[in-house]
Amino acid sequence: MSVSRIVLRALCAAIVLAWAAPSWAQPAQDEASAQIRVEIQRLKQDFDARLSALESRLAALEGQPPATADTASPVSAPPPQPAAPGDGGNALANAGAAAGASKMFNPDMAVIGNFLGAAGKNTVNPLPALALPETELSLQAVVDPYARADFFLSFGEEGVAVEEGYLTFPTLPGGLLMKVGRQYAAFGKANTLHSHILPWADRPLVSTNLVGGDEPMADAGISVARLIPNPWLFVEATGQVFRGDGGVFHSSERKDLSYVGHVRGYQDISESTNLDIGASYAYGHNNSGLIDPGRFTTSLFGVDATIRWRPLQRSIYQSFLGRGEVIWSRRGQPLENDQHGSGFYLSGDYQFGRRWLAGLRVDRSDRAQDSTASDRGQSLVLTYRPSEFSQVRGQLRRTTYAEGETANELLFQVQFAIGAHGAHPF
Repeated sequence: MSVSRIVLRALCAAIVLAWAAPSWAQPAQDEASAQIRVEIQRLKQDFDARLSALESRLAALEGQPPATADTASPVSAPPPQPAAPGDGGNALANAGAAAGASKMFNPDMAVIGNFLGAAGKNTVNPLPALALPETELSLQAVVDPYARADFFLSFGEEGVAVEEGYLTFPTLPGGLLMKVGRQYAAFGKANTLHSHILPWADRPLVSTNLVGGDEPMADAGISVARLIPNPWLFVEATGQVFRGDGGVFHSSERKDLSYVGHVRGYQDISESTNLDIGASYAYGHNNSGLIDPGRFTTSLFGVDATIRWRPLQRSIYQSFLGRGEVIWSRRGQPLENDQHGSGFYLSGDYQFGRRWLAGLRVDRSDRAQDSTASDRGQSLVLTYRPSEFSQVRGQLRRTTYAEGETANELLFQVQFAIGAHGAHPF
């Protein structure tokens, strides 16, 4: 047989084999492809489950209920529950550990400066012409899958103090969230706000006269909160026990603790509007009396309401925030000279541009130690925000004091922030 004929037969055999091979290998290829598709689907489902669990854990570590996509507000959903043995709890714990591992030795840090100037005349409560009354340093990080730590240090002209410093346990049995350390009392709304997120350059008269003075009511203690499931609205109850030395309270013995209770309700009215209402109670000893200063007590009761409006289509250009509080105070004093005072404030802030807000506040308050003395105030506020990291604010403030003096002042405020500062509770 010639060589050419052998080569020709070999080429024909190769062509036949190449044409037939796909039909021979097709069953094996189909089986392998099916296995690959099943494995990809399983991995996708596992990834989605882990991502959902991680998002719930991170929301819980922030001390807030999960937010809705349109209003970033709490929803009527139960808090994350601790995983039971055998139901994937180890995977959830590992996911939380992985999320916090990168910040275990490098927490989120931020510095917020608060520069304040004052012009005008005020002989009752004068402010410096120019001052940097507070600079806040925040240190925040996840400690482990079961706790996170938040520290806020306040640097002022009188020294350095721990404004807040607490550890949060978000997944305790029974759906409880616990905070341990120095923290703001959950009384009302304005008392829970740090100075740099207030919509004014100062605090309302009712806060300074009846609750905490120039600073919020804060103390070392334990706080326990829980969501109350129901089909109608978001409800959260908080109970706190403090050492007894915050705000209007004074502890002269170890047993002189103070107590705070707060119930908050939240409801979406529409996709652009929501309503937040609350009721608060606080009880503790005061510093009345020279012979037995721990004998007399103070009780505070308050109600607060906040309404927010932010249209979805123009949320960066228009919004409105209305807020109000009413507080009643009963202060025991010697010689049966108990004082029953009250006060309130109403405020509204309207955003009329991407960087501009205008506000109005009206307030009145009796004084805790002398309820026959009452102060009244009105304020106009204009705020310019070049970015989310800075703002410039002017506030025209008129205050009529119980002594008969009327103070007309212009407060000028500049705030600026650097670093990563975690979100405050909603």
